[in-house]
Amino acid sequence: MIGLYWALSYLMGNFMTAYFVGKVYGVNLQAERSKNLGARNAGSVIGKAAFVWTFLGDALKGVLVVWLGYLWQLEEWVMIGGAAWVIAGHLFPIWLKFNGGKGVATFIGVGIALSPSLFLWMIIGTMLSLVFIRSLTLSMVGGFIFYIGAIIQAGKLEPYGLLIIAIMCMLIKHMSNIQESLKRRK
Repeated sequence: MIGLYWALSYLMGNFMTAYFVGKVYGVNLQAERSKNLGARNAGSVIGKAAFVWTFLGDALKGVLVVWLGYLWQLEEWVMIGGAAWVIAGHLFPIWLKFNGGKGVATFIGVGIALSPSLFLWMIIGTMLSLVFIRSLTLSMVGGFIFYIGAIIQAGKLEPYGLLIIAIMCMLIKHMSNIQESLKRRK
């Protein structure tokens, strides 16, 4: 059952909302601006409505994976693994030669669905960092630090291990944005 759930989670992550939103608008987002299949690129290339649809679609697939885990009455660590796999599917979709989005909206969906109280620390960390750093990209890193700190404080490091690895993959995918934000601060 675990293997089936994780495989299904990965495949659900492969649903790239931005790809289909781009098709509706007649735009290949993989050839525009950042070439990323995420809400930010959809919004900057097509507009606010494309951002909203892409964000909601990507977040929803994260929520659906966790909801499916609850429905099947899976153990917490198995659901958290499913959350990591849906993010991995978004980051590295097999049908697009492993070139997907950066995973933020999907992470938000799984984070809220898994534990709103832990995810609150992601929001707090991002907002506090934003006050001082004034860069949403860099503040997101602060949010991840708070989130992982909250996981450790709650004594849930072991069950959340795969999700932390997925977060590290997200940060690697964001490295060019992080470096660009750091250059602007100099």
